[in-house]
Amino acid sequence: MADNRSIRNQFLTQLIIASSILLIIFSTMLYAYIKQSIYDELSQQLVKQARYIVQTFPDYAEGEKIDAKNLKNALQITAKVIPPPHRFYSSIEWRERETNGHYFIDLIYPYNFKSQTYLLVSKDITNIARMLKKILRSIIIINLISLILIVLYAFGLSAMLLMPITRLTKKLSSLNENFLTTIDTKTLPEEFVPLGESINRLINRIQTFVKYQKELFIGAAHELKTPLNVMKLKNDVTLIKKREPEKYIEALQLSNKTIQEMNQMISSILEIGRQEGAHFELPQTVDIIDFIRKKGEDFALLANSENKTVTLDLEPQNLVGCIQTTLLNQILQNFLQNAIKFSPKGKTILLRTRQIDDNKIKLEVIDEGPGIDESIDLFAPFKRVGNAPGAGLGLFLAKSAADAMGAQISLKNRTDGQSGTVATLIFATTPQCELPNH
Repeated sequence: MADNRSIRNQFLTQLIIASSILLIIFSTMLYAYIKQSIYDELSQQLVKQARYIVQTFPDYAEGEKIDAKNLKNALQITAKVIPPPHRFYSSIEWRERETNGHYFIDLIYPYNFKSQTYLLVSKDITNIARMLKKILRSIIIINLISLILIVLYAFGLSAMLLMPITRLTKKLSSLNENFLTTIDTKTLPEEFVPLGESINRLINRIQTFVKYQKELFIGAAHELKTPLNVMKLKNDVTLIKKREPEKYIEALQLSNKTIQEMNQMISSILEIGRQEGAHFELPQTVDIIDFIRKKGEDFALLANSENKTVTLDLEPQNLVGCIQTTLLNQILQNFLQNAIKFSPKGKTILLRTRQIDDNKIKLEVIDEGPGIDESIDLFAPFKRVGNAPGAGLGLFLAKSAADAMGAQISLKNRTDGQSGTVATLIFATTPQCELPNH
């Protein structure tokens, strides 16, 4: 079973079989060509010699043998006048025969039209037959030697071709959750570079996931522990001595407020789990610009209720592509929510799209808020800007969704002289989704 699954064994078997078949076909064709060439030349000579006999010795009767010395000595042939070999015969005929270990070729050639006689010209081709046998043996020996050389070459070639696969396999087999290193694609053959790059992207994604998961667990523990300690301390202080009912009510209200904040944080953490499932969502063929336009119009209504404006600048007007709509919605929703949250009343948020390549879209959400501190990794979990409410997981979820889409996400301050933030997403689209294999 293992041998059948071995790429090297399959390669060797197929190469040896193909080479053997090729050698047999080539050898057969070569031997046939050599033999046919010799026989063609021999037949041409015999026809010329028969024509010469007919012209030189025209008066022999049926059954007589033309016993001229120059025929036997110079031309090495024998000639005899014979009756028609068939009832009606008007062309030449060839025959091969073996007599007492000798091989002959016979030519039956028209001799006298009036008497209806023919000329039987015979030539001993024993030496030619032996030569052809030697050629055949030589070809067989050469083929065997060639096959041995092909097998040796195949072993060497298979080992050389499998070296990058072997290195890649060893590299992958050594990977585990505690030791993740990227593959140096510069040392790989050109055919394996796309595979190496795909593995590196997967490794980078795993590293990012592990990093953010660690930060998430540590941050969640810290964020949940702090309000619990505050609640406990407040309750302990309240219970030290008897107080007025208002103080107990105040302590309970503070506890309820803290519990509500913890519930919001837990809901955000649960959203991370739900988003992990969205990473495996099958892409859909949709009008991407129309999808973004509808989301922008929904948030424009929300912004109007807060005396803020969302404007749309979408180009091209339509673009059908293949995307994971849930992940794109997660990112777009976070961009617009943050822009509305941090923009003062009366300000404008711009939602803009541009096609920057045949299959890439650049999506930007530009606000007129206070801007950000670019030295802080705002995509890390539980990172907050100022005193804004929230668990600080929105951008973490957006970054996770962008990584799952293979997109580029960034947050920068505006560079046009105005205060505010530019949230950018660059993602690829394909004209049509590939149908899954069943």
